[in-house]
Amino acid sequence: MSKVIVPHGGGSLEPLLLAGEALAGERVRAQTLRSIRVSSREKGDLVMLGIGGFTPLTGFMGRDDWAGVCDRMHTSAGLFWPIPITLSTDEATAASIATGEDVALVDPDDGGILAVLSVTEKYRIDKAHECAAVFRTTDPEHPGVRAVMGQGEVNLAGPVRVLDDGGFKARYGALFMTPAETRAEFTRLGWSRVAAFQTRNPMHRSHEYLAKVAIEVCDGVLVHSLLGNLKPGDIPAEVRTRAIGTLIEKYFVPRTVVQAGYPLDMRYAGPREALLHALFRQNYGCAYLIVGRDHAGVGSYYGPFDAHRIFDEIPSDALAIRPLKLDWTFWCYRCGGMASGRTCPHDDADRLLVSGTKLRKWLSEGSPVPAEFSRPEVLELLRAYYAGLDEKVEVKLTGHSAR
Repeated sequence: MSKVIVPHGGGSLEPLLLAGEALAGERVRAQTLRSIRVSSREKGDLVMLGIGGFTPLTGFMGRDDWAGVCDRMHTSAGLFWPIPITLSTDEATAASIATGEDVALVDPDDGGILAVLSVTEKYRIDKAHECAAVFRTTDPEHPGVRAVMGQGEVNLAGPVRVLDDGGFKARYGALFMTPAETRAEFTRLGWSRVAAFQTRNPMHRSHEYLAKVAIEVCDGVLVHSLLGNLKPGDIPAEVRTRAIGTLIEKYFVPRTVVQAGYPLDMRYAGPREALLHALFRQNYGCAYLIVGRDHAGVGSYYGPFDAHRIFDEIPSDALAIRPLKLDWTFWCYRCGGMASGRTCPHDDADRLLVSGTKLRKWLSEGSPVPAEFSRPEVLELLRAYYAGLDEKVEVKLTGHSAR
């Protein structure tokens, strides 16, 4: 039997998703409540609260917790937490809600009821302060800053009772695994030293190399794909996870990788988001998080290894999970294979530096992709996706397919 790492906070998983008679009764009651439509980011946070991914949080943070997380990365009760988990609404809606009232939180896409919030507090925040603390910038071009600055003026705090997974299980099937399910799978496989590989991109050769390095020193790897919203131009989850599944099938030893997905949107918070990724992977049962170059970054807002350094800046007991800090990886033509800055003595002229951004650019332009960059089976899937995009554009412009 494996001994999987304890959840964050040292207790047990605390999923907030109701079941059975409690769920049926709350769904009926929720129909009678005032409703608030949440944002896509807030929906992902709600689903994570529901499935236990944000254990041991019980709902959306109040002002003291918001301030503590922004300024010191811990709640007012002393729980380590790197990014505020908050819910906002507009002034008029907030004014119409009384403290102590229950409100229904509804899906931004289909209007279905996701949860019931018991409002314990209403408060305003300094959005620029949150952005400076979490994103290290207030530049409105940063997608995370833009999301925070565009949210409602008033935050609502309180515990939630989650009623729905937001359609993630229906959309993604077995790929959408809860923390309880990944933990059960690790136990079934006899794993205790599990490394999480975070990805919002298809896996190219560099990602494959990082995962295999982790497999050398761990029992196995959880390839954990983001299923929520990304920035424009990123490859959607259905395409990305199919490409990852093909790579795992063709190029990894059986029973060394579990592929799953989680429901959050990207915040692009760089180092702080790396800490959040580690925290909830601990809840999923992972003892290590692979932290590579520019983890959860965007543009040039963060240094390439800022996400490495932040793990050395937090208290040693803040998290039980530990980072696997891996250097920039690339194909070296003189070495004749994948290498990193720690293992390759050659200079940039001999290296093919790989990145998701570069791959997306080549594919969107129809440019050839070096074989050393990505596996052919993965490229075949991605080229088909981009060809489909081109056809959609052609139909939109001309009214008929180019085929």
